[in-house]
Amino acid sequence: MNTHLKVVTLGGGSSYTPELIEGLIKRYDSFPCTELWLVDIEEGQDKLNIITQLAKRQFKKAGLPVQVYSTLNRREALKDAHFVTTQLRVGGLEARSLDEAIPAKYGVIGQETNGPGGLFKALRTIPVIMDIIKDCEELCPEAWIINFTNPAGIVTQAIHEYTSWKRFIGVCNLPYGMHVEAASLMDVDLSRIHIDMAGLNHLVFGINATLDGKNITQDLLKRYANTSGLGMKNVVDIPWSQAFLEALGYIPCSYLRYYYQKDEMLQAQQEQMKTNTTRAQVVMKLEKELFKQYEDTNLDIKPKELELRGGAYYSDAACNLMDSIYNDTRDVQVVNTPSHGALHGINPEDVVEISCLITKDGPIPLTMPDLNPGALGIIQQMKAFEKQATKAAITGQYQDAYLAMVMNPLVQSEEKATLILDEMLVAHKRYLPQFNR
Repeated sequence: MNTHLKVVTLGGGSSYTPELIEGLIKRYDSFPCTELWLVDIEEGQDKLNIITQLAKRQFKKAGLPVQVYSTLNRREALKDAHFVTTQLRVGGLEARSLDEAIPAKYGVIGQETNGPGGLFKALRTIPVIMDIIKDCEELCPEAWIINFTNPAGIVTQAIHEYTSWKRFIGVCNLPYGMHVEAASLMDVDLSRIHIDMAGLNHLVFGINATLDGKNITQDLLKRYANTSGLGMKNVVDIPWSQAFLEALGYIPCSYLRYYYQKDEMLQAQQEQMKTNTTRAQVVMKLEKELFKQYEDTNLDIKPKELELRGGAYYSDAACNLMDSIYNDTRDVQVVNTPSHGALHGINPEDVVEISCLITKDGPIPLTMPDLNPGALGIIQQMKAFEKQATKAAITGQYQDAYLAMVMNPLVQSEEKATLILDEMLVAHKRYLPQFNR
C-alpha cells in the first residue's frame, strides 16, 4: 500500500472540482490522497486559482494533510501520478451553447452528448485526450486514468481502439444517480438497492433491480411510470408511460428520452430557445453564481447549489472507483470499459457501460443476459455511430464526419446532416485542428 498517493485532475478549474474534493475527504481513511495537482489551460487560469484556494480551505477544514498544487504545465503535474482524472470541456460553455443552438436551427435536438452536439464534442475532445495519453505513457505509465470527460463512452472507445493504453476507465454519474432514484422510489436506504446495468454511456439500461437480494424490477417499473421529478438535472423531465415501461421491461436512463421521446424533447428544446433557457444558458448563469461563492474566503465546503449542475454524484462515481482500485475491494460498479463478451451482440473489444467487478487490475465486466430488441437494437445502432465518430475524430476527414452525422438517430437526413455539419465545422474551427489540415 502506497504511503504516498498522488492524484492529478486535468480540468482542475472546473466548477465540479469542489465535489471531487468532498469525495476525497469522505474517503481519506481508505484512500489517503497525500498530493493533489489541479491542472488547467491558460484561459482557465483565474478559475483554477479560485478553485485551488477553495480546495485548500476544504482540506484544512477537514484537518487533512493533503498538499494541493496548481499548474498550467500538465507534464509537471503528471510525473509519477497514481491516478489521473479528466474533466475537460474543450471550447468551454460557449462551445456547448453552439452544440445546442446550431442543430436546433434545423429542427434537430442539440445536446452536449447526444446527436450533432455529442458528435462535435467528441471531435473536439478525442485529440486532446490522445495527447494526454502520450504524456502519461512517458511520465506516469502505471497510472489509472479515470475519465469523466463527455462524451465519456466515445472517448473511452477511442482510447481502447486507437492506443495501447489499457488503464483507462470511463465514468459517469448517471448509473449512480439511477440507484439513488430507485432507493427514493422504494423509500429505502441506498445500500439496500442493487441494479445490474448494461448499454452505452448515456444509453444505459437497468436490467435487473434487487432490494436486499430480492428482485423488484417490475415493482420499480410501476413506480417509475408517470412519475416526475426523477432523472438528471440537465435532461428535461418527461415522465415515462406505464405502457412503454412494461413493453421495454428495463429501467431506462434519463438520456433515453432523446430517442424514445424524440419529438417531445425537441419541442421542449425549441421552447427553451425562445425563452433563452437552454441548458447551456442555464449553466453559464449557474457557473457565474458558483464562482462568486467560491471566491468567498470564508467558504470551505461544497456549496449546495453545485448539485443543480448535471454532475451531481460525480464525486461518488469517480472517488468510489479510485478507492476500489486502490484497495482491490472487488465491489460492483458501473463503468465504461471493453465488453470482453459480457454484453452479447456487441464486439467484445468495443466499450460498453456495464456493471463490473472492480479490482486492483481494473474492471471485470459481469456477463449480462441477452437483451431484448428494444434495448439491443438501439445499443448496436449507437455503437456503430460511436465508432464512426471516433474514426472521424482521428482522421479529420470530412466524409468520415459526414457519415457519422447522417447515421445518428437524431439526424438521419442527408440534407440536414450536410447543413449542420458544415455550419458546426466553421463554428468550432478553432478546436478542430485535425479538420483544418
